[in-house]
Amino acid sequence: MALRYDSELDRIAANDPRYDAEAYRFLHQALEYTIQRFHKTNLPPNARHVSAQELLEGIRELGLQEFGPLTRFVFERWGIRRTKDWGEIVFNMVAGGVLGKSETDRKSDFQKGNSFRETFDALFRPKRKRKRNVQRPPTSSHAPNVS
Repeated sequence: MALRYDSELDRIAANDPRYDAEAYRFLHQALEYTIQRFHKTNLPPNARHVSAQELLEGIRELGLQEFGPLTRFVFERWGIRRTKDWGEIVFNMVAGGVLGKSETDRKSDFQKGNSFRETFDALFRPKRKRKRNVQRPPTSSHAPNVS
């Protein structure tokens, strides 16, 4: 079954060359991760709907677990530069028949996410040290008398 699903994802990815097939595989993993994270595994498969925001959070968390500080670079390598790219992939998968959607799901739901720089880079940026308030001796307007 997994091989057939992978070949379906390859077929869907081939129809939209903007995104690497690995992005589709990762999205599928992130969807499973999100379903578990939001405790929807005990529901029948047709009732396991997650919102765009839930899925974006699952993508963020799983990406950080899998790729750490390289997450943004991996996503960019796959052709994903904004959260709306994940929406494109989701709807490509819907059109390809491997995902379902509710009547209220829209691609635009994926445009509400944070920028990747904010989401990923800020986590690994070194924290600035606060300057300590050091007392310095007062400066004199007179040069020292050296003889």
